[in-house]
Amino acid sequence: MLILLLLFGLFAGMVIPLQTSINSRLGLRLKSPFISSAVSFFVGMVFLFIVSLIAEPYFFSEGAHLFSLPLWMLIGGGCIGVVYLTANILLLPHLGSALTVVVTLLGQMIMALAIDQFGWFRVPVHELNGPRLLGILLMLAGVFVVERF
Repeated sequence: MLILLLLFGLFAGMVIPLQTSINSRLGLRLKSPFISSAVSFFVGMVFLFIVSLIAEPYFFSEGAHLFSLPLWMLIGGGCIGVVYLTANILLLPHLGSALTVVVTLLGQMIMALAIDQFGWFRVPVHELNGPRLLGILLMLAGVFVVERF
């Protein structure tokens, strides 16, 4: 099962540069990274709604509890997704695909280490240690290598 999860994670990571490239081209054609991001989210929302209806139809009959959730849970992920997607659309024409991916991945890893270190959002604590810090430093070095060559 672990192998399947790792392969799925690898696949999910591989499609991000595809999404960024497609949305960046859309942004150039529409002359707006924000409209491109909105189109991407709208299409994704429709697709996800259809998948949700098929995969979890019970949710829609029991969805009233949605309104009892904290506001930050309801809007946080979506708003952060807009920032991430739109930043990628803006960055790709200037940095290229590879540098856009590695610099945003470095940002993700720095925040992930902070979340692990402090157990934010009730995730299990994984303390920052030498090997984890070395991993971040190597990623930072990777950003410089990709930028230079």
